[in-house]
Amino acid sequence: MTNENLKGIHHVTAITDDARRNYEFMTDILGMRLVKKTVNQDDIHTYHTFFADDVGNPGTDMTFFDFPNIPQGTRGTNSISRTGLRVPDDAALEYYLERFESFDVKNDGIKELFGKKVLPFEDTDGQRFQLFSDENNEGVAPGVPWKNGPVPEDKAIYGLGPIEITVSYFDDFKQVLQDIYGMTPITEADDVTLFEVGAGGNGGQVILRNDEGKAGRQGYGEVHHVSFRVENHEVIKKWEEKYNQIGIGHSGNVDRFYFEALYARIGHILIELSTDGPGFMDDEPYETLGESLALPPMLEPQREYIEAQVKPFDSQRSKNQ
Repeated sequence: MTNENLKGIHHVTAITDDARRNYEFMTDILGMRLVKKTVNQDDIHTYHTFFADDVGNPGTDMTFFDFPNIPQGTRGTNSISRTGLRVPDDAALEYYLERFESFDVKNDGIKELFGKKVLPFEDTDGQRFQLFSDENNEGVAPGVPWKNGPVPEDKAIYGLGPIEITVSYFDDFKQVLQDIYGMTPITEADDVTLFEVGAGGNGGQVILRNDEGKAGRQGYGEVHHVSFRVENHEVIKKWEEKYNQIGIGHSGNVDRFYFEALYARIGHILIELSTDGPGFMDDEPYETLGESLALPPMLEPQREYIEAQVKPFDSQRSKNQ
């Protein structure tokens, strides 16, 4: 029988208004590898960039839609309010704290959250992140640190951590996460619940916060959607049937070539389910991942047109190794 359970976090997609600036921050400062430079398949005039571990494992991807000239987003409730990133241990947080200070990265210093050490910070767009220490963490396995990146492998980001969602309809959303998505509350307070899914741990957690204030607005510096992992095509189809049975509107199964996807909007939050494969290694060799504009087969006939629409930026790093 097909196991329909979610396996953990697959990826988070956020919005930038400058792909080059975003690339420089994600690679040169955070030390995440650009594993795919492609286009938004729903808007082929714009980039979609994927930053991940050394080989683009599922559960390690922080991706960005590049929408030039889009206004800055507005922070507020009914949004995915902060993205977690995993590092190996507490010493890695200390390393990044020093690194952030040297690069003038806005941060809140090392703090404690749900018994774990974290380092909240913002990127050049004002996008909100926090590094989670994996010290004593158990659960969803991390990825592989970028071997040729600017951060030492024993300190480097190697996966996505807990995702923070803030809503004004806290009790209703909490029920949906439990009843539909099979998430388990492991820590509860009046205005916040920590959920686990799959094998749990930092790679399979959602922080749900209650905020009945002003709603946020998407723009650059804000998150577009979050995706959770499923095993394969058969499981995506099972979820499609499940949505139909309980009356949740959805996109239907969408083949993104690098993975299959199924989208549903729960309140204001766009939730995607994505397959673990095929992955990012089928159309580019390991050595030059992310260095050229990669197009899935269905878009390859439009390459000349697409290349004329997107503003080129240099992501070649292998030539310097």
